[in-house]
Amino acid sequence: MVILSARGLAGRSVIGLGWSGDWFTRWSFWMNRVLGGSYIGWRVRGRALGVCIDRSIASLSMTTDDTRHPDSVSDGDSSGSLVGGLIKLARPHQWVKGVFVLAGPAFAIGDGTLSGDSIDAQLFVTMLVVFFAFCLAASGCYVFNDLGDVEQDRLHPRKCKRPIASGRVSIGQAKVYGIALLVIGLLLGLLVPGEVKWWVVGLVGAYVVNVMVYTAIFKHMVILDVLSLSSGFVIRVLGGCAAVAVTPSTWLLNATLFLSMFLAFGKRLGERRVMAANAAEGDVGSIRAVQERYSDQILRMLVVVVGVATLLTYTGYVQSREHDLSVVLASGVGGEFSFNLLWVTVMPAMLGLLRTISLIMDGRYDDPTELAMKDPVVRWSGVAFVLLTAGAVLAAG
Repeated sequence: MVILSARGLAGRSVIGLGWSGDWFTRWSFWMNRVLGGSYIGWRVRGRALGVCIDRSIASLSMTTDDTRHPDSVSDGDSSGSLVGGLIKLARPHQWVKGVFVLAGPAFAIGDGTLSGDSIDAQLFVTMLVVFFAFCLAASGCYVFNDLGDVEQDRLHPRKCKRPIASGRVSIGQAKVYGIALLVIGLLLGLLVPGEVKWWVVGLVGAYVVNVMVYTAIFKHMVILDVLSLSSGFVIRVLGGCAAVAVTPSTWLLNATLFLSMFLAFGKRLGERRVMAANAAEGDVGSIRAVQERYSDQILRMLVVVVGVATLLTYTGYVQSREHDLSVVLASGVGGEFSFNLLWVTVMPAMLGLLRTISLIMDGRYDDPTELAMKDPVVRWSGVAFVLLTAGAVLAAG
């Protein structure tokens, strides 16, 4: 059993991390009130991982530098309000990016690299554990990113409502919460069976280091900011592949890099459009410093370039699978009439990507992830892509 805790001046536990029990027996999620505060935890087959956040957390000595925004909530706010702020601060809606962790294992199952006895319950549990390891690590990084951006966020028309910028969660609470999420993410990596667990832990750690370096340095540097963000997605893919001991294909890594660069440049352009319409005198640089070094013209060009690169890379992958995923439809005097089933996935992929470019250019969204969740065309294009891909693999198999 491993227990890590810190206590407030009143002697009550304000944050605790617990890890106990035998190897995986079940998975559940719960949220309960503990010690007058709130307990958020995960149970993985007998091993419990949890975070206890107490309302007296602000009394920790590490929070002596905490200052609240003038629009912050009053001290009399309920703990439920704090819990809501902590959940929002973790940005669980961004966990959709964790699907990149599953990409490698999914394609390995599709092309037969993983088959037979290697596909069992433990494989899927391992994939799930690594998924949550990266999700929680990402949430911890989001917390520290918000801590670093708090002053700029207060000037942003949408980000000013974030828990720290609005004062719903204090700086001291956010620091402890962020550390807890990072530690739990690393601990989850240790639950992966075999020697590969050290690679998983190392890649989760590399992901965290990359994000922290981005927050401190690269986010202020043109192009390097996007390359750093894109590297995070590539690391997710590598983490998923390491967990199930499969080799990621060059096509998968290239497609991941270009797609994530497209999303990052798209976010920069969409953010610029939205902020220009709301910031005083169009000074978007006052909200994100790196925007002073970008321009609408260069961002439009970069979005189109990496968007095209993404499509070309994916179509190249589709062509490379022609032999494996083609089916013979009929025979004739000239031979066999066959068709690459995976080709049908190019259509929804192209529709979703071009639709995203169109909406970002219009300035209707400043976050491609939010766009994908809210725009029905993009959302259903993604659903169609997944279903058609699965159908092609099953039909050809």
